[in-house]
Amino acid sequence: MPAPNVIVILADDLGYSDLGSFGGEIDTPHLDRLARSGVRMTSFYVTPRCSPSRAALLTGRHPHSVGIGVLTADNRPAGYRGSLDESVPTLAQRLKGLGYRTGLVGKWHLSSDTTTPNDTWPTRRGFDEFYGILPGCSSYYQPPLMSGESRAPEAHADPDYYITDDLSEHARDFVARASAGDTPFFLYLAYTAPHWPLHAREPDIAKYRERYRAGWDTLRAERFRRQAGLGVAGVAELPPRDEEVPPWADVDDHAWQVERMATYAAQVEVMDRGIGQVLDQLERSGTRENTIVMFLSDNGGCAEELPHRPGQPFFGEEICPRHTRLGDSVEVGNTPRIMPGPEQGYISYGRGWANLSNTPFRLYKRWVHEGGVASPFIVSWPSALPADRVERRPGHLVDLTSTIVEAADGHADTAGHSLLPAWRGDDLPAADEPRTLCWEHIGNAAVRRGRWKLVREWGGPWELYDIEADRAESEDLAPREPSLVAELAAVWEQWAKDNAVIPWSDVLADFRRRGRPETEALR
Repeated sequence: MPAPNVIVILADDLGYSDLGSFGGEIDTPHLDRLARSGVRMTSFYVTPRCSPSRAALLTGRHPHSVGIGVLTADNRPAGYRGSLDESVPTLAQRLKGLGYRTGLVGKWHLSSDTTTPNDTWPTRRGFDEFYGILPGCSSYYQPPLMSGESRAPEAHADPDYYITDDLSEHARDFVARASAGDTPFFLYLAYTAPHWPLHAREPDIAKYRERYRAGWDTLRAERFRRQAGLGVAGVAELPPRDEEVPPWADVDDHAWQVERMATYAAQVEVMDRGIGQVLDQLERSGTRENTIVMFLSDNGGCAEELPHRPGQPFFGEEICPRHTRLGDSVEVGNTPRIMPGPEQGYISYGRGWANLSNTPFRLYKRWVHEGGVASPFIVSWPSALPADRVERRPGHLVDLTSTIVEAADGHADTAGHSLLPAWRGDDLPAADEPRTLCWEHIGNAAVRRGRWKLVREWGGPWELYDIEADRAESEDLAPREPSLVAELAAVWEQWAKDNAVIPWSDVLADFRRRGRPETEALR
């Protein structure tokens, strides 16, 4: 069999249960058909933040070890570099060495310098083509688009411009051109959706208003019932709502809250619609059977509540060039006076809806509890993998480079291992069980070994969960198992040492010494 084409599709801040194939009520027919044609992993793990997940995906290494411990700020000497280590080959570079044509469409977010072309930019990290944005987020209507290493023609005069549609069209065109060639291709399609700001067109929002008037309590229960029927719930009973989220009946401004989630759902559906274009192009090109298509999210749903900053200008040229040039102000912050949808508002959907997105798991993006690091994962390779199968054994982002390179008949020495046997449903070697996985982000830490997960929030004690019986992390067993806590904590400490994890207390202390706000360390 010739080497397979590979498409990795990455959503931004999508929750575990948002897709129809994982229990959600958002219309995602194209990703649902992808799931029916392949394998869904119910225990696939990512990191809890944008840049670290991208670093792990593209290198097969834990992100701290390649310079991305938080995001892309260069906080040396006490902190991380904020750019992907050039000495570590990316997946694109490895596949180019195997004869692949490579393209990135979408978000990069792995360079501390996004203004001057340098060796950390995607075109110098193995991608033949790049079309998208370098920073972590932007307006959906007026993003700072790049084509290669140059600013792309801005669509200021186009009243219908929307970045998700633009990225989908470029991805579809890349597949059409690459399929006509004599070499296999690798496409990394990294959407900005559904990361805030909540930007979507009115017709796409309107179809969801009635759906979300039911509120997060009713919808969360409905999602869980569907998850149980699909075999992707992971727990026997739905845990209580996040204690920091009020009951829907007690919420003020229901109409505004509905608008927030309706806009988020519209962002997801538009992304799904674009993915359908890419899948249809594979069919037209005759390359679908021997193309590996993967879909996942970079972290769990995002509970960030953006503070209100009335009358303040937009975040600068890298976020919205049109508003910077015209001197306009865009109102920022989660307040009912700012409606989601149009480009004049810059808000997020908040903790209540993020709790729905992450059904049935605990916490969110930035945390290393399941709600921060569990991602929906779909892989389809019609000529080599079974259809409509659910795999419950764990996988991790660091596995993808090894898996893809092996499928391309190569070998990659990474921190992960191949997931091909798990996807096929084969028995894994005894040496691979039980598997140990570790995380750290801004002081939040976790280790999972087999059924046990040890996890803590920054500044708090270790918590211990039987993740097979209690994946919702509801019953802390640490007081009953002190020796196991100590054993797993030592495993985590060694992993942190081996992977250049900088103690978060040291990072914060350095910011204090330099008179800088500790909040800057989160960037």
